Amino acid sequence: MEHGFPEATREDWLRLVEGVLKGAPYNNRMVARTRDGFTLDALPPRRLDAAPIAGRAPGTRWRVISRIEHPDPAAANAQALEDLEGGVDGIALIFASAPSARGFGLPETSEAISGALDGVMLDLAALRVEAGRFQGRNIALALAALVEKQGLPPTTLDIRFGLDPIGDFAALGAAPIEWEGLSARLGQTVTTLHSRGYRAPMVRADGRIHHAAGATDAQELAAILATAVAYLGALEAAGLDLEAAARSIEATITADVVQFATMAKLRALRLLWRTALQECGVKEPPPLAIHAETAWRSLTRRDAHVNLLRGTLAAFAAGVGGADSLTVLPFTEALGLPDAFARRLARNTQFVLMEESNLHRVADPAAGSGAVEEHTDKLAQAAWELFRAIEREGGMVEALASGMWHATIEVARTARMKDVATRREPITGTSEFPLLGETKVTVLAPAVTPPFGPPPEGALLCEPLVPHRLAEPFERLRDTAERASTPPQIFLANLGDHAAFAARAGFAKNLFEAGGILAPMNNGFAALKDVVAAFRASDARIACLCSSDALYAERAAATAAALKAAGARAVWLAGKQEAAPDAAIDGFVFAGCDTLAALGAAHRHLGLNSP
Repeated sequence: MEHGFPEATREDWLRLVEGVLKGAPYNNRMVARTRDGFTLDALPPRRLDAAPIAGRAPGTRWRVISRIEHPDPAAANAQALEDLEGGVDGIALIFASAPSARGFGLPETSEAISGALDGVMLDLAALRVEAGRFQGRNIALALAALVEKQGLPPTTLDIRFGLDPIGDFAALGAAPIEWEGLSARLGQTVTTLHSRGYRAPMVRADGRIHHAAGATDAQELAAILATAVAYLGALEAAGLDLEAAARSIEATITADVVQFATMAKLRALRLLWRTALQECGVKEPPPLAIHAETAWRSLTRRDAHVNLLRGTLAAFAAGVGGADSLTVLPFTEALGLPDAFARRLARNTQFVLMEESNLHRVADPAAGSGAVEEHTDKLAQAAWELFRAIEREGGMVEALASGMWHATIEVARTARMKDVATRREPITGTSEFPLLGETKVTVLAPAVTPPFGPPPEGALLCEPLVPHRLAEPFERLRDTAERASTPPQIFLANLGDHAAFAARAGFAKNLFEAGGILAPMNNGFAALKDVVAAFRASDARIACLCSSDALYAERAAATAAALKAAGARAVWLAGKQEAAPDAAIDGFVFAGCDTLAALGAAHRHLGLNSP
């Protein structure tokens, strides 16, 4: 007992929980299953013996990195200088061939590189390179030539060349030569750069490609680890000792909107890399350099300002999770080429987290937390098993070429998209709480489809990992609705008083407006003739009954029939079928229903044609 208070035990907590659960089984209410198949206890005990996971030096800031993706080198240079003057620690040059360019990005030419970096002090600012389609070697050598021309000593520079041939293969679906040739070329490039004095990690194991294609947290970790191990072997074959090879590799990981999951993912990655290096014979593994970027998959085009919240949450999790550097995607990234305002908010988000909240000052603040430690351990175990499955396939390249890895991710993607469709995984501002008539945000150029044709013929082929955003199905419905000559509407047939219809009317309004169908609210109707008169006076051609089960039993059948007689093309009911089994209802909407299917049916009844 301290300070007169008895010490609380876990048993004391569990007794209180049992009282709240009122007899419900603990495991049913307090234990959750993740998409990777393991369970998480909501009240795990503290880990009193846990030590911080070694990563970013204690008390040091993570590096703020901004994306430079403007296709015009002069404009890209202006953005780079503005961001550096605004306080960022480094820039990431995005080339048009990179999977992360998404239709923009710099040309892969020496002139573009020198133009974009004009006036940039490479001896003070970190530089990351993002390229694709196997252009990484050419860009690295061109950049090294520029550094030599400027007379800068490479040993003092932090240039991350981002060589990632396996990532190029996964994104493109083809490689010009077999892995043995790619591996030898990678080793040759790294040894060449080493001989010129470059010491920063120059090979990248990138998890973003897998995450954007639908991978779970464990799958992203396994892909990063398997890719890094393949690169480790390539560099060792090129003559580097294992420790030097390990120091030449960095990881890029996705910071998503689930805070504890992202924290656990970064912590698990450090544990996995350390274990892998120890298995390879490295007695004192060097810490892995980890760059995090907020999730493309979670961005929305609708109610885009919500992306500011997503970016802040992901940045918080990445920072306290131990990222060495971080890029926050501008909140308009999904809409096109971000303008100066969106870019400023992206970098200032991180400054607020560090300068005002001081998040960087504590090393691994989650160490000892029962919830985060359990999540970290189980996530690492799940990722290790997936990594072993990849290795049994022959490694990351073989797992891609055989189709095994694409099939694994596709299962996860399909399951997640089902939850998006049913709103078990809601998207604020898109599938939940949509904002019709929102003010459009500005971008420098609208989003475009990446200008890549079919993959080139190659000696090595695989099914490419295609990026997607979770909000896309709902956004397509909204786009279709907005192309209509008149705004589509649904009539809410609210039966009875406010207490009877309010909950279901609010639910139905939220649901249908997620598909771009306006659902004006009303005060309810006591008589059938009033419902019919209001429907005829509206611009709606479809309707949805909203009320209590008791009133459905009394009035649903007659109301549905009267609405159809008055010209309604289809009538829905907010609730399940058993609430009105005998009514001529065309569809039922309720929590957990397939919202996308219901909205698709509504669009068809309204004569809206999807693109």
